[in-house]
Amino acid sequence: MKNSYPIILTPDKVGYVVYIPDFNINTEGDTLTDAIEMARDAIGIMGIDMEDDKKELPIPTSLGDLKKTSSSDIISLVDVDFTEYRRQNEQRMVRRNVTLPSWLNYEAEKSGVNVSAILQRALKNELHLTNRL
Repeated sequence: MKNSYPIILTPDKVGYVVYIPDFNINTEGDTLTDAIEMARDAIGIMGIDMEDDKKELPIPTSLGDLKKTSSSDIISLVDVDFTEYRRQNEQRMVRRNVTLPSWLNYEAEKSGVNVSAILQRALKNELHLTNRL
């Protein structure tokens, strides 16, 4: 799922402090570009944690509802694709038990094929995810 969330960037001595009101979190970056990327990362982490906990993601606040606390504040939007964020950042492997006919297991072992790699390729193909890692 992709969405855009507002952020408030406040210049600091070095870089920017970023407040993300819909998640009630802060982050920071050394440059404006870095601060926006850190905001995207923070939203991504919070979002997939909420999804894992079966919580609803917040509805983005309208930009018109946000108020600057300083004239130097910058109000902007950050887009986050939670599905893509999860795919790129959650590369941990999960152990699964697979049942195979004994003759097929024998042939796989005899040939020295990597059953796990073949299963991954087959699942990606079946799910039309062939362009993903």
